[in-house]
Amino acid sequence: MTTTHVRAACPHDCPDTCALIVTVENGVATEVKGDPDHPPTAGVLCTKVARYAERTYHPDRLLHPLRRVGKKGEGKFERISWDEALDTIAAKLKPIAARDPQAILPYSYAGTMGLVQGESMAQRFFHQLGASLLDRTICATAGATGYRYTVGASIGTDLEQFQDAKLIIIWGGNPIASNLHFWTRAQAAKRNGAKLIAIDPYRSLTAEKCHQHIAPLPGTDAALALGLMHVLVAEDLLDHEYIADYTLGYEELKQRVAEWTPVRVAQTCGITEDEVVQLARLYGGMAKAGEPVAIRVNYGVQRVKGGGMSVRNIACLPALVGAWRHPAGGVQLSSSGSFPTNKPKLQRPDLLAGRTPRTINMSTIGDDLLKPSSPEFGPQIEAVIVYNSNPVAVAPESPKVAQGFAREDLFTVVLEHFQTDTADYADIVLPATTQLEHVDTHTSYGHLYMMANNAAIAPMGEAKPNTEIFRLLAARMGMDDACFKESDDELAAQAFNAQDARAIHFDWESLKRNGWQKLNMPAAPFALGGFPTPSGKCEFYSAAMQADGLDPLPTYIAPYESVASNPELAKRYPLAMISPPARNFLNSTFVNVSSLRATEGEPHLDIHPTDAAARGIGHGDMVRIYNDRGSFSCKARVTDKARAGLVVGLSIWWKKLAGDGKNANEVTSQRLTDMGRAPTFYDTLVQVERYTA
Repeated sequence: MTTTHVRAACPHDCPDTCALIVTVENGVATEVKGDPDHPPTAGVLCTKVARYAERTYHPDRLLHPLRRVGKKGEGKFERISWDEALDTIAAKLKPIAARDPQAILPYSYAGTMGLVQGESMAQRFFHQLGASLLDRTICATAGATGYRYTVGASIGTDLEQFQDAKLIIIWGGNPIASNLHFWTRAQAAKRNGAKLIAIDPYRSLTAEKCHQHIAPLPGTDAALALGLMHVLVAEDLLDHEYIADYTLGYEELKQRVAEWTPVRVAQTCGITEDEVVQLARLYGGMAKAGEPVAIRVNYGVQRVKGGGMSVRNIACLPALVGAWRHPAGGVQLSSSGSFPTNKPKLQRPDLLAGRTPRTINMSTIGDDLLKPSSPEFGPQIEAVIVYNSNPVAVAPESPKVAQGFAREDLFTVVLEHFQTDTADYADIVLPATTQLEHVDTHTSYGHLYMMANNAAIAPMGEAKPNTEIFRLLAARMGMDDACFKESDDELAAQAFNAQDARAIHFDWESLKRNGWQKLNMPAAPFALGGFPTPSGKCEFYSAAMQADGLDPLPTYIAPYESVASNPELAKRYPLAMISPPARNFLNSTFVNVSSLRATEGEPHLDIHPTDAAARGIGHGDMVRIYNDRGSFSCKARVTDKARAGLVVGLSIWWKKLAGDGKNANEVTSQRLTDMGRAPTFYDTLVQVERYTA
């Protein structure tokens, strides 16, 4: 028997980006473990990725190209050869491209976070074609935009410092489910005497293990941050020297937050005045005493109309109290801005050759697939190539998404591992490799290590890496630029700018051997200012925001749909709904792994006892959740984990694996956020009733 151990990296949309060790025996991957030497991973994997071999060898893996033989959505296919598949795709795309290549749309996101298998060869293909551009906004752009206006880039507290904090505020996240290695550090801090506070409308697994849980109404986090700033200013819990040296616009901010008294904040957020005042005193008081105080703000706060502003307001807090002075202080939203990636080299936007195709927002794909040609919109979308995504399950206002993909005049190609909800609507399905079967390189949005992924096993069946599929498509479309012949290793070698001091000594061959390399970053990135903003300071007042038509100061933007902001709608749909990630799934990935689905159980809705009693709903009853956009059904769990007035549907289930063939995105909206053009998944009003059908 021949046994080898291969260095790899987790590809999934999670801040942890774990380093993996894959055991291979006679060409078969028998075990996937965390690398014990990689400081963030420390040998520990989440339940999902620990079973990655089960996913790779799953009996339902797509191993051959397929052609649709039934109606769109039925999922009926026949096996064809790669040559037949490529010839069919080229024959469909060439006449469309000749008329207007903007009628062709790529649709992709973070099915892999890899720089090579994600958007390298694929982007080269679409740029050469002149296809419509995709605005990839479905996860993080609202918060990233608000953070960038304030701090300058997605740079923050290093994961490896959090265990030394004395106060950690976990704001809008459930790291036990979605950021395990941060949670490990937070637990270490707790053992060292730190206080942990969770801010979340839902009492998640994480909130249950914190010292305190504050449950504001969905979409009101910006108001809570304004209230904290009000108390910090009113009680002089400030670092005046840091403010004077390293911030911009304090006097204007002081006037703005004077309006946000604890009484007003408590009424807006649906919490108590005491919760506002005591949290501000704890945060500011500990910072003034020289203790490191840290905030881990996550994406839950940004999936509402004012989501970008919410993150901006929270990002102001560390500069007010001087928390950035300490390596274990400050705030982390994402570490992605720390990486000197070389995306122009990977993606080659120069292949557009001066063309400026229209941009389609991935979060409004339901509406956009149903639009006819028009002077404002441009040509009707005639072809979609989907890779690294499952839009029929994950995009908002799902009934319209499914209706769009069901168009008989829409040609759809899907690159996939499994026959997902979206693959059921494809004309051609192409089998893609998993992380164990291809080469890639990764950044992280939760730590500071460049990562390498080596192929551990040969591709299963006839599966091919995304890069190879787009090379073959380019050749079929007559694209002969030398860039389409570059190997995956050649692509990976261009992924980081080795001339940048942060990636000093980057060398792909060395990274492949070692598996990971930490960026050269200061322990406390903004201890002495140096913010990557136009002023070089933390900008409480942002001229860039004003130029973009936004309020230049922190403010509160009410949700589209809430009892307070839309009382007429709330008469019909009085309950707010959020749909945060289920612990055993990752977006729609892993839902078809039977062991994980069995652990998760079945689709359910958490509803507060008061709201359940008012509707005659008992624990375990089937319920229907609905609004003007659609409806879905599942079992009710009557629990005070959901605050009164809120229902929580942990997500995202494949529709075909739910009892009624639907999921939570039946009722979510295609409306976009205040900044960043991102979706508003948690800005949703619904009604719930016992399901009697």
